[in-house]
Amino acid sequence: MDTEELDLTDARALRQKAEEQLKTKQQATELQVSGDDVTRLLHELQVHQIELEMQNEELRQAYETTEAALKKFTMLYDLAPMGYFTLDRDGSIIELNFTGADMLGDKRFSLVNSNFKLYISEDSRPVFNNFFRKIYAGSAKESCEVTLGYNTKILCHVYMEGVIADDNQKCLLSVIDLSGMKKI
Repeated sequence: MDTEELDLTDARALRQKAEEQLKTKQQATELQVSGDDVTRLLHELQVHQIELEMQNEELRQAYETTEAALKKFTMLYDLAPMGYFTLDRDGSIIELNFTGADMLGDKRFSLVNSNFKLYISEDSRPVFNNFFRKIYAGSAKESCEVTLGYNTKILCHVYMEGVIADDNQKCLLSVIDLSGMKKI
């Protein structure tokens, strides 16, 4: 077979070459197929086609379900009125939602892999460090109130709760901005 002359991007030439090869193979094996064999093969192909159509429909439904779940997740996580953060053991931000990024005063993609502790005001660092240490010391949910800020710039006063999420030792934080709340 001379493949150097065959242009595989030309569909018509490719089809013609494939038909020639099939014809050569059929002549070499001298297939003798009875009418019953053809009927049986046709039936098998039709059944297989219906099976594929059913699988395709199932995949389409699974895709639609996944899309709906993704949309719901996006609304619940990304657009939540409170900040959500996922931190590693060192305090680096693994994930965060848009509200969390707004609280820290930067774009979401810019904050990933930065250390959350850098956004805790100097006065609140001992409280946050104790809170963070207690989260990793036990398996219970912990909470604290701190002030977010950096370089003497105060961002907001927040209440946060944290818990360890899985065996990877990721810390999930929910953060609520208390700055606009009325004191009773």
